[in-house]
Amino acid sequence: MLKLNVKNETSRLRKVILGIAESNGPIPKIEEGYDPKSIAHIKAGTYPKEEDLIKELNAVEAVFKKYDVTVLRPEIIKDCNQLFSRDIAFVIENIMIEANILPHREKEVHAIDYIWDQVAVDKRIILPEACHIEGGDVMPWNDYIFMGTYTGKDYPDIITARTNKQAVNAIQAVFPNKKVKAFELKKSNTIPEENALHLDCCFNPLGKGKAIIHKQGFLIEEEYQWLINFFGQENVFEITKEEMSAMYCNVFSISEDVVISEINFKRLNTWLRKQGFIVEEVPYAEIAKQGGLLRCTTMPLLRD
Repeated sequence: MLKLNVKNETSRLRKVILGIAESNGPIPKIEEGYDPKSIAHIKAGTYPKEEDLIKELNAVEAVFKKYDVTVLRPEIIKDCNQLFSRDIAFVIENIMIEANILPHREKEVHAIDYIWDQVAVDKRIILPEACHIEGGDVMPWNDYIFMGTYTGKDYPDIITARTNKQAVNAIQAVFPNKKVKAFELKKSNTIPEENALHLDCCFNPLGKGKAIIHKQGFLIEEEYQWLINFFGQENVFEITKEEMSAMYCNVFSISEDVVISEINFKRLNTWLRKQGFIVEEVPYAEIAKQGGLLRCTTMPLLRD
């Protein structure tokens, strides 16, 4: 049986699922894009090439190997975008939960069936169909589970709204001893700088009590303020809407003091080093064109 343990975002990583880009499929039609960033690059003719995506993922795999992290990959599905392994499932404590993602992406979930089948049956959960949820909206943080959500009446029309209230309630029911704290996120189908696709696009907790945050990613100022109070203003790196769209929040912690970040995030990476972090820089700008970055392409299975 596969051992699972994820209590937070920063404990020493031992095993992870990393997305793949082989057989990534043709450039989608505009109407097939499901986030404003991808759509903008489809329109501009700058949609990323498969070989560039493969190189970027390989760079992250090399960092994981440097830190002795076991890397698992989804099985390749022909002509299918499988970059974002965080969307399809997530682990909290020793339980693996299958995500209920956009209907036309369901086959991505089956690409990790061989991993799912190694998890003890009583540690596998599939939420009811009415619970829409993706792993980018779910952050275990010790006694808390932070969740991004959207509860506006126009939810059915917002393609960027991925986690609903039913899912928040379901996660609280599965983990009655945790405090589930949900945050209403700002959504836009058309403007990347106005769209927090997932919670990890506008907020990310780091080691050493630090965090990255974008105020305008939150619909309700009090919820943003709760996070500022929780971490302390002096521990928080605030980013602009352009930086949010570039995915500054979406870095990935290997441990309390090691962070993988994008090589072009100069302002952030300088700050991280000043806080005492080891920053492993990788090129990830092509993956960023699809509205996700390092946390989106990784799904931790085991942390110390």
